[in-house]
Amino acid sequence: MTTLVVGATGATGRILVEQLLDQGEKVKVIVRSVESLPELVKQNDRLTFTEASLLDMTDAELSKQVEGCRAVASCLGHNLTFQGMFGHPRRLVSDGVQRLCQAIEKTKADIPVKFILMNTTGNQNTKAAEKVSIAQSVVVGLIRHLIPPHADNEVAARYLQSNFAGNQKKIEWVAVRPDSLINQESVTEYDVYPSPIRSAIFDAGKTSRINVAHFMSQLIINDDTWDKWKSQMPVIYNALN
Repeated sequence: MTTLVVGATGATGRILVEQLLDQGEKVKVIVRSVESLPELVKQNDRLTFTEASLLDMTDAELSKQVEGCRAVASCLGHNLTFQGMFGHPRRLVSDGVQRLCQAIEKTKADIPVKFILMNTTGNQNTKAAEKVSIAQSVVVGLIRHLIPPHADNEVAARYLQSNFAGNQKKIEWVAVRPDSLINQESVTEYDVYPSPIRSAIFDAGKTSRINVAHFMSQLIINDDTWDKWKSQMPVIYNALN
């Protein structure tokens, strides 16, 4: 079976693609420029790539991309530049998630397709009755209105929660919420919780991108891991040594 990864040239998406290929999985990617992919990845015969802007693709083109995929992983994110954060498309993540899910719903998959969304621990899971301090709520509210990418992440997760609850025949989902992202060379021990165990604003933890990619790959490959976390928004932290 095959996994479609979008956001595959980003810092975490690139690692996820490499990890899936290393584990013998077939991978499809949609990228603006194939030159952004590492040379060893481009040469892998288990990789299929399409050069395109996701939101510019037609419904028929997207349907072709998701056809035959057992999983779709979104590592989409906004570039940390003024244009990337405040320019268009302001709803890159949520519009991408919605269009991909609509494409999946049109397929003839025999079992539900796994949809894994890379999100953020700053996104409060209100449907799980998560509580945050008044101070954090005020700060996040300001971020939501002043920094469009945060609201985009919130809308994307809410779309999955609202549209694919219960026993869906087409799509099952997990929204992975890392805390403050850092770079590390190798996978280390990490902990996964149903909800944050610390304040994302005033006591943020650390999560390496390679650990996020590893957890996402396990959700795709390992059905026991998937069954444990599906329809949830798990939070991942590097283990404290």
